[in-house]
Amino acid sequence: MRYRTFAAMIATSTVVMYGLMYLNTSCWSDVLSSETRVYMALLMGAVMAVIMLGFVRGMYGDRRRNLGSFLGSAAVFALSLWLVRSQATVRDVAWMKAMIPHHSIAILTSERARLGARACAPSPRASPARSARRSPR
Repeated sequence: MRYRTFAAMIATSTVVMYGLMYLNTSCWSDVLSSETRVYMALLMGAVMAVIMLGFVRGMYGDRRRNLGSFLGSAAVFALSLWLVRSQATVRDVAWMKAMIPHHSIAILTSERARLGARACAPSPRASPARSARRSPR
């Protein structure tokens, strides 16, 4: 197997994973592009590349290319994780657009789940804990 084929397989799978993240939205009009979902797809693609290359390393004999693939995947993973957690590139409008599919998924799953009254009641511990964590320092 060639390294280009491996890279194409990882790239294709990463694009498919990005699309799969939207399957739970309640309607197609709620599917809007999201930087955070792009970063998550890249993060998953990087992890998948390491796992897959680890399992089929015997099919790829060039140790330098294998090491480069592992290091490149680790770099994509680290950068994607930082971007997801820091939200450094996400601004107001992008954030609001990203919330549309997020809430669409929450609405769809909430409407279809068989939730009891206790599950629907807000937790008295949730709000103060979130506020304390989010308060400016």
